[in-house]
Amino acid sequence: MKLLVTGAAGFLGGAVVERLLAHGYTDLRCNLRRRTDIRKFDALSRRYPHASIDYCVGNLKYREDAARAVDGAELIFHLAARKKGVAADLFLDSVVGSRNLLEAIGDRRPMRIVLASSFGVYGVAGLSRGAKVDEQTPLEPRPEWRDPYSHAKLRQEELFWTYQRQNNFDLVVVRPGVIYGPGSGHFSDRIGLTIGGWQLQVGGGNPLPLTFVENCAEAMVVAGTHPDGAGQVYNVHDDDLPTCREYLRAYKKSVANVQSVRVPYFGMQILSRMLVKYHRYSRGQLPAILTPYKVRNLWGGNRFDNSKLHSIGWKQLVPTAEALRRSFAAFRDELDEVTSRMQITATVITDPGKGPAAQFRSSV
Repeated sequence: MKLLVTGAAGFLGGAVVERLLAHGYTDLRCNLRRRTDIRKFDALSRRYPHASIDYCVGNLKYREDAARAVDGAELIFHLAARKKGVAADLFLDSVVGSRNLLEAIGDRRPMRIVLASSFGVYGVAGLSRGAKVDEQTPLEPRPEWRDPYSHAKLRQEELFWTYQRQNNFDLVVVRPGVIYGPGSGHFSDRIGLTIGGWQLQVGGGNPLPLTFVENCAEAMVVAGTHPDGAGQVYNVHDDDLPTCREYLRAYKKSVANVQSVRVPYFGMQILSRMLVKYHRYSRGQLPAILTPYKVRNLWGGNRFDNSKLHSIGWKQLVPTAEALRRSFAAFRDELDEVTSRMQITATVITDPGKGPAAQFRSSV
């Protein structure tokens, strides 16, 4: 059986390829944006010499590239998506690319698609403080009031369910929380807002729904290949979740002592109302980047449930304490590298005769 992984060179994609190989799947195709990304899989190819890994270089926003990618595939892990950028780019990559993939598949049989969705599709603004989020939680009713990423992911998931009803393929939807690990961002918006060098801590005692990238990839494979997974939705987050406050405290201890200020939830609600009021008063000169609706979605104090994922045999590969240790060590190395580059740059500027460029020139 040919397996296709879209977005294979991405943060989660590489981990999913590794877990598929670890589970014994040997006929894989990796959809990549750039040919240079093939080098990222050299180590995996050496570790699994009996596996057949081929590479399809292309962008799913082009129909011909989507058709080449899905050719002969019977199980597709669809991870390709954009996380940052303007709304148009997010929709182009997440929605248009997905539509091209679905059109290329048509009503082919057999076919199973495993979609990487997001906690961002849930409509939690209307829930009470501390309400539990599980697979039965209603989807976002007003996505245009949310951030563009959550809006695009909701439209993407709705698109897959629409095509599933039309063409009757097997669809498994996996909704991860905050995916993290070496190479990821240091702070989730669920913790608060980063303004300059300051961290506005709003999450406080709210649980932070982290999922270490290796654990998330294992969940994708277990859910995606489970015989009873068709038509199911699975929330993904690790066990022993820290609160937002605990994460920030551990980050300060292990990575960098960032400047932070605690902003209570009700204070952020007041601030958001003031921003919306001024947005209207100024006739849109100041964008309403923070609204009461967004505040409730991000910092409403929800609890999370991953019992359905456990029920099909998923086990957390990397304990939360170890996952945080690995992540913080990588974050610290990143910051040290940035500091080192800044010091080198300062040396070149203040004394051009002592920088790396000068050393290169003197050796020629």
